[in-house]
Amino acid sequence: MNTPLATTDTQTLGLQAKQASALMAKVPAATRNAALRQLAKLLRANVDALQIDNAKDLERAVAAGLAAPMVDRLKLTPKVIETCAQGCEQLAAMADIIGEITALRQQPSGIRVGQMRVPIGVFGMIFESRPNVTIEAASLSIKSGNACILRGGSEAIESNKALARLVQQALIDSGLPAHAVQLVQTTDRAVVGELITMPQFVDVIIPRGGKGLIERISRDAKVPVIKHLDGNCHTYVDDPCDLAMAVKVADNAKTNKYSPCNATESLLVARGVAAQFLPLIGAIYATKGVEMRCDPEALTLLQACPQKMTLQPALEADWFEEYLAPIISIKVVSGVDEAIAHINQYSSHHTDAILTRDHMHAQQFLREVDSASVMVNTSTRFADGFEYGLGAEIGISTDKFHARGPVGIEGLTSLKYVVLGEGEVRG
Repeated sequence: MNTPLATTDTQTLGLQAKQASALMAKVPAATRNAALRQLAKLLRANVDALQIDNAKDLERAVAAGLAAPMVDRLKLTPKVIETCAQGCEQLAAMADIIGEITALRQQPSGIRVGQMRVPIGVFGMIFESRPNVTIEAASLSIKSGNACILRGGSEAIESNKALARLVQQALIDSGLPAHAVQLVQTTDRAVVGELITMPQFVDVIIPRGGKGLIERISRDAKVPVIKHLDGNCHTYVDDPCDLAMAVKVADNAKTNKYSPCNATESLLVARGVAAQFLPLIGAIYATKGVEMRCDPEALTLLQACPQKMTLQPALEADWFEEYLAPIISIKVVSGVDEAIAHINQYSSHHTDAILTRDHMHAQQFLREVDSASVMVNTSTRFADGFEYGLGAEIGISTDKFHARGPVGIEGLTSLKYVVLGEGEVRG
């Protein structure tokens, strides 16, 4: 592949990204969409080669004793690669929002004032584990007319390099600047410190990884940060609810996959349905090897079940915990008011769901739960850019400014005021 020589010098990366971003902002939507479709084609054509590089990372991770959920995040299976390809195609099919002018209003002076959506410019993405983030970030950057600098975790370096080569090939094949997407080629942690302190080149930093990484970047960055610290997601089973549906959804929300940040970590159950619901879900969790850390009321109800379960009394710390493992905290609450109060106190404001047959309870939950995604009668596992129809996501923001929830194209753009006149002057 005729990809450009890589550099590990952050100043050079920054300058190249800044120059590429100016070109990307002018590129027609059709060209950017062509690059995305070409990237999807290259991903599908290189499944076997990608898995060879990915196997090197997996072997090294296992040898280093990396925890099972983290090893799971590293895997580039054919299904993961196909999802990445579909994400590229979904983005390519979406309407272009760059240059769109909205809310154009005539003023008494005669001028017309509106807002135009424009690319942010250059974003830096610092992420751990999941190599598919390389494609998600790159594809969103291309669609939104930005340039990006990607720094993946050392545990996925070979996979990330292989994916980045495909991205740059797709850019070159489509006549776009190869430096529009650059991957930091070194695992030296000093690069992160340099990348987050280059406001002359980088317009925003997006960290995606463990709480420690994100706290460090939020503390040390000299450029704006779009972040979420962790994913302590809740599912609340209301009274009244459809018991069969509640069991199905609560099972999926926890056990569909343990490692993502949108997996439910805490289950709240209304007292009116707890005696019926908890034995049903407890039996399923027990079969799947899920440890349940319970408040006294939930513990009493589950200890009475004939099936053997792994039960522990919940500590105060459990209500805050993002386990990323087959562990869930369970609490019986009086009703929707206590559930909302508990969630707003302990959650990470990522994603929280209510399972209910009461329309008023559902509406109250939607209004009052202070989280980036709030759901009714469905699994928290849907909190994902691809599932939301965004094509992909750069991450999930629990901030309240600029971008909140899954960050797709709009989250990587800004608005500027445009004023249209016909010779008006101010008196």
